[in-house]
Amino acid sequence: MHLDTHIIHLNKVGEAFEKRLLRLGIKTAQDLLFHFPFRYEDFSEVAGISQLRDGQETTVQGTIELIANKRSPRKRTMITEAVISDGHAQMRVVWFGQPFIAKSLHVGDHVFLSGKVKDDMFGLQMVGPSYEKIKETPPNLPLAGEEPLHTARIVPMYPLTNGLTQKQIRMLIKQVLPVAKELKEWLPEDIQDQVDVMPLHEALAHIHFPEDMDSLRHAERRLKFDELFLLQLRAEMIRQEVKRETASGILFAEDTIKTFVDGLPFALTKAQKIAAWEILKDIEKTEPMNRLLEGDVGSGKTVVAAMATLDAIKSGFQVAIMAPTEILAKQHFQSFQKLLPEEKILLVTSSEIGNWKLEIDASSKKKRRDTALAYMKSGDAQIVIGTHALLTADVLFKKLGLVVVDEQHRFGVEQRKTIRAKSGDNNTMPHFLSMTATPIPRSFALTLYGDLDLSIINEMPVGRKPVETTLIEPKKREQAYGFIREQIKLGRQVFVICPLIEEKEEQATSGSEKKSVLAEYEKLSTQIFPDLQVSYIHGKMKSIEKDDVMKQFASGDIDILVSTSVVEVGVNIPNASVMMIEGAENFGLAQLHQFRGRVGRSEYQSYCFLFTDSDSRRVAERLSFFSKTTDGFKVAEYDLEMRGPGEVYGKMQSGMNELKFATMQDGELIKLARDVARGIDFEKYRSLKEKVEEWERGIHLE
Repeated sequence: MHLDTHIIHLNKVGEAFEKRLLRLGIKTAQDLLFHFPFRYEDFSEVAGISQLRDGQETTVQGTIELIANKRSPRKRTMITEAVISDGHAQMRVVWFGQPFIAKSLHVGDHVFLSGKVKDDMFGLQMVGPSYEKIKETPPNLPLAGEEPLHTARIVPMYPLTNGLTQKQIRMLIKQVLPVAKELKEWLPEDIQDQVDVMPLHEALAHIHFPEDMDSLRHAERRLKFDELFLLQLRAEMIRQEVKRETASGILFAEDTIKTFVDGLPFALTKAQKIAAWEILKDIEKTEPMNRLLEGDVGSGKTVVAAMATLDAIKSGFQVAIMAPTEILAKQHFQSFQKLLPEEKILLVTSSEIGNWKLEIDASSKKKRRDTALAYMKSGDAQIVIGTHALLTADVLFKKLGLVVVDEQHRFGVEQRKTIRAKSGDNNTMPHFLSMTATPIPRSFALTLYGDLDLSIINEMPVGRKPVETTLIEPKKREQAYGFIREQIKLGRQVFVICPLIEEKEEQATSGSEKKSVLAEYEKLSTQIFPDLQVSYIHGKMKSIEKDDVMKQFASGDIDILVSTSVVEVGVNIPNASVMMIEGAENFGLAQLHQFRGRVGRSEYQSYCFLFTDSDSRRVAERLSFFSKTTDGFKVAEYDLEMRGPGEVYGKMQSGMNELKFATMQDGELIKLARDVARGIDFEKYRSLKEKVEEWERGIHLE
């Protein structure tokens, strides 16, 4: 047998068994080795029957004294009853609906039974325990090499599919375990010693059939480290590739930056000052900056980005600012006009050209675009703000020194090369600053963005009032509507978030009935607030329609805006003071926090109301935690613990879904993997480079 041996050639695998294994993605012996347990049951303690107590989970060793099937009179279910003795005491054993057991076990057989002990009117008994025949007579244990697989040990529990049992999977994995030694050990011995992990084949043996909890922990440590180290190695390869590029150093315009900061109508927080300093020192270097600026909603990232932008302009460079949506691009266009009113700014999206301090020929859409492109190419446009439309072939710059990417998290190597080709100097790479308002706990950020340097703004501006968050009981809904009416009388505006666009989407969803935007709009505009201006927005509307609605909302013409999660990121309406979220149980806490961040952006006290029809205790706990916690980083940590990275960060995580063992609670291992990977010599460790490339091919990274 070898690693690539097909499962059909294994003992006791027929065609029907093969089909079931294929449903689990298991085709070869190697696939079985990497089909890991999802939990373990510790039945390693073998207790005497006389010592048993109610509720105890343990293993009993004894001899079958009686075994027979009988039919339940009421439910007509077949019951298998047995009596087991360990020579000192007896115990009753019951199995329901498994009559074959009476053919498998016979009077006089010596067995291990593992399960939960019950003490009731029938006395001590086990119901539905795992069982395993043993060849030696009690009280001796089985002969060496015949150790139990299903009882009297730490028992692995595997993911299954219909028609497969835990026993079948365990026996197959035990059968293929010897070929684990054929696996290529990709982690060099000196690194194994440095990080104190066991060889891979040993880790696989102990992860499937641990001798004790200590050997299980050691096996998990090796497999966790492998996962985290691969992520960090891939990040380090990208980081080293970027560092090999040359960038233009941007001289620190100290007087200009000081004048800018002194002129702000608010004081920078300590965290903003630190982040700005890290960025300004980075862009002085002649190797490209590759930095992530992370901060909670409303923490003031845009001002920090504006300082870097101003610094670049004063050294004669152009700056490109890219946003994921047209709405966000337009908001940046407006923000930068206010922050840097003396600079020449262009807005370039697929549907619109905007200009500030630059004359544009507006006679036709084509003329507007041609004029804008000419300003970029000549260098007259100092700041160019747009969407991915900036990556189209006809966009060229004269001297691009800095690229700010908002809510995109990471710019891929190919995208960097595209930008460099547009920068006016194909020999230099612009500096890159990514920004995100999605709070990411530091340990997770180090894993997710190992190729980026990290700046974190972890405090809010002075005087910012926290948003008051309340989970509203169904019976208090009318009171909430009354409160909303009072807020609107004060001149404020309201967001209402729904999980769906229209009712028919409900057919594709499961669980409790979900509120839809169109139905909620109909109800609010005709029944609850017929005298107020209510409108709606969702992702399937055309850009021009969405823009029109947002303009009306921003100008105060709309009192209540009903929306899907399209407003999750970046939308800035300072006058909005109430965020009402229907079906709050349908959103993750990180997403709810983004919604909440759409209000509380001015001096007005703001409020977030959560509504749910769910009576789940877990939902109540999650929403209760959220209503008491305004710190986005704490919310993100809680959300990660509860739901895992795949659910919380989705597509953003590139490779994180491959984590089977490591979690974001493994802070020490995350740091260790990052430290070992940082600066590693891939020429010396060619096997590491090959492993990363093989891994990337396997997970089809974008």
